[in-house]
Amino acid sequence: MAKMWAGRTDGATEKIADDFNSSIHFDNRMYKEDITGSMVHGEMLAKQGIISHEDAEALRDGLAGILEDLETGKLAIDMECEDIHMFVEAVLTQRLGDVGKRLHTARSRNDQVALDIRMYLRGQIDEISQLVRTLLDTLTQKAETYKAAIMPGYTHLQRAQPITFGHHLMAYAMMLLRDLERLADCRKRMNQSPIGCCALAGTTYPIDREYEAKNLGFDGVCRNSLDGVSDRDFCVELLSALSVLMMHLSRFSEEVILWCSWEFQFVSLSDAYTTGSSIMPQKKNADMAELIRGKTGRVYGDLMALLTTLKGLPLAYNKDMQEDKESIFDGVDTVKMCLQVFTGMLATMTANPQNMKRAAQKGFINATDLADYLVKKGLPFRSAYQISGQLVALCIQENTVLDELPMEIYQKYCELFDTDLYEAIALETCVAKRTSQGGTSVASVEEQIQYVRSQI
Repeated sequence: MAKMWAGRTDGATEKIADDFNSSIHFDNRMYKEDITGSMVHGEMLAKQGIISHEDAEALRDGLAGILEDLETGKLAIDMECEDIHMFVEAVLTQRLGDVGKRLHTARSRNDQVALDIRMYLRGQIDEISQLVRTLLDTLTQKAETYKAAIMPGYTHLQRAQPITFGHHLMAYAMMLLRDLERLADCRKRMNQSPIGCCALAGTTYPIDREYEAKNLGFDGVCRNSLDGVSDRDFCVELLSALSVLMMHLSRFSEEVILWCSWEFQFVSLSDAYTTGSSIMPQKKNADMAELIRGKTGRVYGDLMALLTTLKGLPLAYNKDMQEDKESIFDGVDTVKMCLQVFTGMLATMTANPQNMKRAAQKGFINATDLADYLVKKGLPFRSAYQISGQLVALCIQENTVLDELPMEIYQKYCELFDTDLYEAIALETCVAKRTSQGGTSVASVEEQIQYVRSQI
């Protein structure tokens, strides 16, 4: 197919140069945005008297026909074309002749591609946000189910204080809410139209940029034409937000991997989201969680690749900027797949509250409550602390837990102990007493669940 930019040169390039220069094998996914933008551009040209209304109607019908033929499979994208913009214009010109050639009046591929990618990513943000909301809905359902299931809370990966599994799950819900906010902020800054910036300096034609922006769903227009065609901040910002989102999924995946191991046995994953070993028949591997953890590095790489590409570019457009698409498309595709897989894995995951509670008991994480019991009976804290430590050491030696030590043993250490001790150091009591806002009590977890549901 003849090069539409032939003129200054004869347009004859080596095949290896064509392949190297081409972007259609990855930017073809923006065909809807390219066609939609072109329809509105034709309308604007007619509105401003730059082309006739008859030509604008022919352009709209022609573009609509191309879109329909692509959607039905009647028309295949020609991968020999340089990019999706050239493909659409070439087909339109083939079908309409000189009328098709009028479409590119008062625009450049520079502002055209900037428009297409903003429109495409705007839609992708909406899809990703909905996937996050679906995951949040699944999370709150699980938290509701396990809002009273006691487990050890950790610091330094050491058992620290008793919490509930529902409380732990809601920590990730709060992270995902922040991810939704970041995506919304990114979308807001992205939603400014670059069309009409043309190659870099604007145009001599009496165009109406605000009309195009409004009819394409933008909040406004890019205020500087140089910036409009060279800005890819919105791609960097989206990849940054996606990287944080993947970091949250990766942390959650790491915990799932730990929890379903034989060493923890806190949860069990559905067979539908695990794999086996080719040689060890006893294995049930959390491969989906491991892959999500691994693909986090991939999204980080997309972010760093784009930052590196942009860091030394002078204004305005440079061909280097073609490299933005593979990075941002890969980041978007990876996050969408990971969100869907993680949601399914979480929805089918079951917890083992008995193992969780036993781990909490064996961690002696109610030892502080034991000391507090003696303090409330009148013993100085340091003396209570020492007695509590001695009783923990005894439990370790006897392979038991504080909750199960007989009262006669307790009274050998201190006569202040009485039968009300067992209620005071019960893990359920320890959890129930932590009623502060955001805490681990059942009532507090229920408040957190309701808050998240109100946000989504």
